[in-house]
Amino acid sequence: MWLKPDEILLKNAFKLWVTEKDNEYFVLQRRRGYGEGGGGLTGLLVGTLDTVLDSTSKVAPYRILHHTPDSQVYWSIACGVTKEEIVQHWDWLQQNIMRTLSVFDSSEDITSFVQGKIRGLIAEEGKTSLVLEDDPEKFREALLRFEKWFELPPEEKLVTYYSCSYWKGKVPCQGWLYLSTNFLCFYSYLLGAEVKLVISWDEIWRLEKTSNVILTESIHVLAHGDDHYFSMLLHLNETFVIMEQLADYSIKRLFDKEAFQREPALSDPLQITKRGLEAHAKSEQFRTFFRLPREENLLEVHESFLWVPFSHFNTLGKICLSENYLCFASQDGSQCHVIIPMREVVNVEKPDTSSRALTVCVRGKRALRFSEVRDYQRLANAIRSRCGISASPQHSASSEAIRGECQSLINHFEDNPEDVTLMVGQKDSSKAVSTEALMTVFHPQDVENLDPKMLKEKMKEQSWNIHFSEYGRGTSMFFTKKTRDLIVRGVPEALRGELWMLFSGAVNDMATHPGYYTELVERSLGTSTLATDEIERDLHRSLPEHPAFQSDTGISALRRVLTAYAYRNPKIGYCQAMNILTSVLLLYAKEEEAFWLLVAVCERMLPDYFNRRIIGALVDQAVFEDLIRENLPQLVEHMTDLSFFSSVSLSWFLTLFISVLPIESAVNVVDCFFYDGIKAILQLGLAVLDYNMEALISCHDDAEAVTILNKFFDSVTNKDSPLPPTVQQAPLGNNDKASHFSVDISELIREAYEKYGNIRSEEVERSRKRNKLYVIQTLEDTTKQNVIRVVSQEVRFSASHLDELYNLFKRQHFLSCYWTMQSPALLHHDPSLAYLEQYQLGFQQFSVLFSLLEPWAFCTTKSTLSLWVFRLIDENQDGLVNFKEFSCALDILYSGSFTNKLKFLFKLHLPPGRGKVDLQAYLKQWQNEILKKEETIKDLPRIDQTQFIQFSKTLYNIFHGDPEEESLYRAVAHVTSLLLRMEEVGRRLQEPSSPPAKPAGNTAAEESSTEEASTTPENSDTSSSHNSQDAGPNLSETEWSFSFEQVLASLLNEPVIVSFFERPVDIQAKLGHAKVAQLKLKANK
Repeated sequence: MWLKPDEILLKNAFKLWVTEKDNEYFVLQRRRGYGEGGGGLTGLLVGTLDTVLDSTSKVAPYRILHHTPDSQVYWSIACGVTKEEIVQHWDWLQQNIMRTLSVFDSSEDITSFVQGKIRGLIAEEGKTSLVLEDDPEKFREALLRFEKWFELPPEEKLVTYYSCSYWKGKVPCQGWLYLSTNFLCFYSYLLGAEVKLVISWDEIWRLEKTSNVILTESIHVLAHGDDHYFSMLLHLNETFVIMEQLADYSIKRLFDKEAFQREPALSDPLQITKRGLEAHAKSEQFRTFFRLPREENLLEVHESFLWVPFSHFNTLGKICLSENYLCFASQDGSQCHVIIPMREVVNVEKPDTSSRALTVCVRGKRALRFSEVRDYQRLANAIRSRCGISASPQHSASSEAIRGECQSLINHFEDNPEDVTLMVGQKDSSKAVSTEALMTVFHPQDVENLDPKMLKEKMKEQSWNIHFSEYGRGTSMFFTKKTRDLIVRGVPEALRGELWMLFSGAVNDMATHPGYYTELVERSLGTSTLATDEIERDLHRSLPEHPAFQSDTGISALRRVLTAYAYRNPKIGYCQAMNILTSVLLLYAKEEEAFWLLVAVCERMLPDYFNRRIIGALVDQAVFEDLIRENLPQLVEHMTDLSFFSSVSLSWFLTLFISVLPIESAVNVVDCFFYDGIKAILQLGLAVLDYNMEALISCHDDAEAVTILNKFFDSVTNKDSPLPPTVQQAPLGNNDKASHFSVDISELIREAYEKYGNIRSEEVERSRKRNKLYVIQTLEDTTKQNVIRVVSQEVRFSASHLDELYNLFKRQHFLSCYWTMQSPALLHHDPSLAYLEQYQLGFQQFSVLFSLLEPWAFCTTKSTLSLWVFRLIDENQDGLVNFKEFSCALDILYSGSFTNKLKFLFKLHLPPGRGKVDLQAYLKQWQNEILKKEETIKDLPRIDQTQFIQFSKTLYNIFHGDPEEESLYRAVAHVTSLLLRMEEVGRRLQEPSSPPAKPAGNTAAEESSTEEASTTPENSDTSSSHNSQDAGPNLSETEWSFSFEQVLASLLNEPVIVSFFERPVDIQAKLGHAKVAQLKLKANK
């Protein structure tokens, strides 16, 4: 590898380096401790220095220096891991540089020329792979060490590296931590003790920051049941974030493809960089905080002050700019933020150059003034370009007019905030099927009704109208503490749909996709899929007590929304609980609005909730358990197993408490959810457990605890609800008033915010990432245990051997996915399938793994034997092999009897089946499995001449390299000759009149063929499976063939062959060798 020319002094270096070649201008040196004469104390010390010191020129065992005869200064220009690599560089210098140097007169010119040439070579090398790295030179050096120490495939992309200590037992090892796309690697070499660690990200169960008495602060990694601790990191938080992102990236790409396909920015594993991961993390955090569409990316961040009219002061915060939105969030604790869609911006002006300020004017005669923006000119131009606003001189007249209007607006805005004209959202141009919320149709408000509940409802509306007059209304409304306070008190029925759309960000989705829902409805209605069948089944189970869903109006609207979403997102389709949630959305929002609210919930606010494995809900349950341990220690002491709360709370998360609370109370919870996200559900869950703490502590079993919680939910009411009794949901339990107490939902929510409102959304997101690893690995472990339980009944492998074999099988699948963007192998993994079918191998994957595990050390990845084995065990002929099929085949080859092993080899040479198995064949196979019908040797068909020749060749190849090879070859030749003579005798007896010359000639030909195979067994792999097995029909004139009984009886008479096949196989050694060689085999391909 060429190095950036670096000046070094050789005065004290001669003890560490040995000169191998030199000439007038260059020196090739070898590091002591490497190559010939290496080792000893010098080698140990040198190896330790190479690991601890951060310099490739010290690490690489070979280097080339440049010098001039009249100078004592040397320059390192190249290094190499192997002698071949450094000699290649040396030869290039001799051929391309040495002749040119003779034309220079001064040594300064020579050195300058050499340095320029080397820098040019480095620049050419780094044009593609290293252009995105912060420090390409240092990164090249780290990449050299990474490739040298870990011998991973060349496609593996190093992302970043750090110096740290790894705790092996109670002793820290100082070394280097390398983070690549698919692996976490660590290397240390201290006084002869080498520590090398390679962990793939998809094997990690836990990844967290920890601290204790010994380790002040460290990163804990749990993989394969082993704990690993990394400490003494200079940038621990940065390191942890990168590790977290890489682990999450790997989990999404390999296990959770639905989530991964939504992130095209990280689709190519060969282009992942530290900078790219950091940008992706910031964009993800930006989208989550401001509830923006997933297509938005954070482009620019500027610190500034924003004039807040309702508080009459400037608040410090950050301007965040994306493709289609301008957002601001305060940093002074006022919790004020605002979202401005670019489509709402009408002009951008710079009223005051001295204060570095700019004013953004939006529709609805509103203006926002940002000051102290460091790069205000560039920001103004960026906003203009994204809004399509021209700042050219020919528009100066109109610009002046707009500037004057904006300035008057600003003055009026600052002096009379109460008179500011309210911003109204864009007029809905799309034609929804139903244009009214169901609550408006089935429960219109009586304006003249002045009962206490209606009066309180009017007071709530008035409070919100005052809030709108101060903070604005619509997409660019200010979100503040006062907004949350009003949410906690309860949202008025008339404003609920509007505010849900605003807080969830669905208002932006709908505005940017006019007509989208109507088009989806037209396309989806009339389609018949599994999702539509499930939707039809659940339509009448969705809030059946509500009048809106006792009529065709509500049922039809619910059908259209659910069917349209299933058509939009077939990966999710339809999942139970979506019908309950959508029903409530339709009560307060128009049909199209309800659709976009469902999109916001399923794809942004509750990611991965509504799929077959409900991973998102399981992750949030794990987060909930962590919060219980942190906030309710008394409950934890009494109920050490918190899995009970996970099972009980599943419906809380999936339906946002709608399924357990009366509808008039549940909508208040939904109000909080749309404003605060999952944090609101977690807070309320803690408040429910806290409210029932004493009762839960005193209960004796889980059933009693469930009864306590159900009674509590039945007692929750909404005393302020203006809904009539016909709409309100009756309690599910006993209605005996004497035995029931009443809990107001507003009080319960207020208590939840007071006690647990300090839970930050950022902490919840971090906990989600941390627990997602554990949840997915737990699901994967459940899959493994179920597969092993099924397979163990069919094979003689021990449980531990099956466990190791399954890990090898699964890893072989992933090795095909690590380094490609759209690996076909990823399509073979479907978590929705039965356990046995979740991981399957194609032929290429199978052949690699089979070559590592087959017992005779004959099969290679390109051999025809692996193809025949694959074809034989692929029972349904779909080109894929599952773990049961793979392990049953190995079980026969490892532990089967002589007869079974021979029968397996015999069946390999039978003609292949034609096409895929039809339905009748499946039914017959299923019937045979039920009857447990054993295949007898009489069921096997006979093999013809060509197949028998290939069978003999296979035996020769299996015996090749064995200590008894010569005896085995003679035995096979004897059996082959005997079988052919027996067949000849049989033919003569059957056809006494036929001349014997032709069969005798055939017999001689066969014997010569077998003899040829015995002398060159390695050549048999070159024969095609089709040539050897499909040729049978073409040789119809040869009427003789052999049955399996004949072959078996003949081979049983050869003790050397019987003992060979009955020789026990060291299964543990085979598995251990495969585990080590699996990755290296991929690297060497």
